[in-house]
Amino acid sequence: MSKNIVVTGASSGFGAMTAAALADAGHTVYAGMRGTQGHNADAVQRTHDYAKRHNVELRPVELDVSQQDSVDDGIQRIYSEAGHLDVVVHNAGHMVLGPAEAFTPEQLAEVYDVNVLSTQRVNRAVLPRFRQRRDGLLIWVGSSSTRGGTPPYLAPYFAAKAAEDSLAVSYAAELARFGIESTIIVPGSFTTGTNHFAHAGHPAGTDIAAAYEERYAGLLDQVSARLAELAPPDADPLEVARQIVQVVGLPKGTRPFRVHIDPANDGAEEVNKVGDRIREEFYARIGLSDLLHPSADH
Repeated sequence: MSKNIVVTGASSGFGAMTAAALADAGHTVYAGMRGTQGHNADAVQRTHDYAKRHNVELRPVELDVSQQDSVDDGIQRIYSEAGHLDVVVHNAGHMVLGPAEAFTPEQLAEVYDVNVLSTQRVNRAVLPRFRQRRDGLLIWVGSSSTRGGTPPYLAPYFAAKAAEDSLAVSYAAELARFGIESTIIVPGSFTTGTNHFAHAGHPAGTDIAAAYEERYAGLLDQVSARLAELAPPDADPLEVARQIVQVVGLPKGTRPFRVHIDPANDGAEEVNKVGDRIREEFYARIGLSDLLHPSADH
């Protein structure tokens, strides 16, 4: 059944792949991105070209997830055009590379804003209508770094993705009685096929970074190279988009709580299985097992 879907951060990477794959599957997809008339104008044109070439419903929409007004306006435009929204894919994110100490507190706040607060802005624009309908699906694109092996020099990004994961887990329970479903997508490190590393930010404290370089010479390049070595030759970032398409297509109530796509197998899936089992057992102990699944009543 065709659904109306918005994907945040859809100008490139996982977001662009996911938006296209969902449109190919027959859904009406709004590719959220900022700067549609500025620095992302090329991405807008690529989106229009893809929709025309493949004869699919793929529509760019101005959605700067760092600004509540932009989010509200973008979501309102979707409702005005489509009448309703079924699925939100929380994909917007930004990576930074460098020793943790070298980043200013303001830089950490910026990383947290893009990866975590963005989801809150979108949720506050969407969830009142989801709750009214007693239906909807939130898909959170997280990271295996929240539970798996965590190499150095990615601390601000890892911390933000861990916060996003924690928020997603709490939201899942709090929305269940409204019939709203949640799935957390957990990609591992994909060093090719996305722009995560190429577009990564760097610390403002260059003098501090230089001090670390004296003791950790070449570590940043070493981490990138070793992550690339761990990935099998057939590692395909498109698999993230394919798994999201599969989750969207499943009947309500049967969707998995987590889906791991981790070719390098950094251990996150094993750790998450333990954590999610403990969560289920604890909810049973306090008599709230119904919050583990969306309510079926409408």
